Amino acid sequence: MHTSHHSLVGRLVAGLAAVCVCIGLAGCGSGSDASSDSSTSSSSSSSSSSSSSSSTKLNQISGVTLTGTPGEKPTIKLGSTPMTVEDQSYVILQEGNGDTIADGNRVCAQGIAINVQDGTELMSTWEDNTPDCSIVMSESGMGNYYSVFKGSKINTTVAIGVNDSSSSGVSYIMVLTFVSQSTDLTKATGTKVTDIPSDLPIVTTDSDGKPSINMNGYKGSDSLVTQVLIQGDGDEIGEDDTAVVKYTGWLLDGTQFDSSWDSGSTFDASMSGGVIQGWIDGLVGQKVGSQILLVVPPDLGYGDTAQGSIPTNSTLVFVIDILAKY
Repeated sequence: MHTSHHSLVGRLVAGLAAVCVCIGLAGCGSGSDASSDSSTSSSSSSSSSSSSSSSTKLNQISGVTLTGTPGEKPTIKLGSTPMTVEDQSYVILQEGNGDTIADGNRVCAQGIAINVQDGTELMSTWEDNTPDCSIVMSESGMGNYYSVFKGSKINTTVAIGVNDSSSSGVSYIMVLTFVSQSTDLTKATGTKVTDIPSDLPIVTTDSDGKPSINMNGYKGSDSLVTQVLIQGDGDEIGEDDTAVVKYTGWLLDGTQFDSSWDSGSTFDASMSGGVIQGWIDGLVGQKVGSQILLVVPPDLGYGDTAQGSIPTNSTLVFVIDILAKY
């Protein structure tokens, strides 16, 4: 499964983790990848005691200062311009005054990108109040940055360096303010749907929520089948959103070809592209907390192209738990 999504954190941790910061800047790599056999596809007065644990891995940015009230858009000044900035570099510009961010929680961050050549602002999410919520406070979600940002409080502001030395690139610092946190679901949670057509595959789940399937003699469909199995009551997935999911996929003969449950991971599925059309058509409009059965005909899947262990012209059956969105 392959996808790419436009988020605040991504290029920032290239080589450390698969998180991606683009926010309208040119070029952003893949955000989350799972198996290809699947659906888709300041100088700081204090830089925090945790920074020493990764000082050999990450570089400190110097000469950057912040003024402003925690939780509001800060004013950022560079000591001199042009300045150089390295990848895998950071500084904690302002400690937060809110609750401590819990390990594993999803974090929403407002962002400002500052051109280090002249100190101008390249972009900001503050004016339109469009924070990026793709950040997860974990080692897997942040790579080595986790060791310096773990234990941060809400309204903490940090800067991360992005060096682009190509002729067309712009090196910049991304200034992130952690403005809120939430806990993702671990499995679908809601009201179990009882009026499911009897001819569809039968889905059961274990105590952890991992699904199993009985194909029930099902022969497939020429059109997309979207059946809600558990109706969640969370936010609705929009056409520009990224859904955080767990999923399993099978062929019509019951052969499993992929499952995020087996790897203990989640998958970030962008509704603006990077996943098969069947996922986009089936998931847009659904709510966080829901479990969805999708039957995807070949023309909305991989068509006449084999994909790993998926043969050409295969109908694909998925059970997808929607755990969060951003």
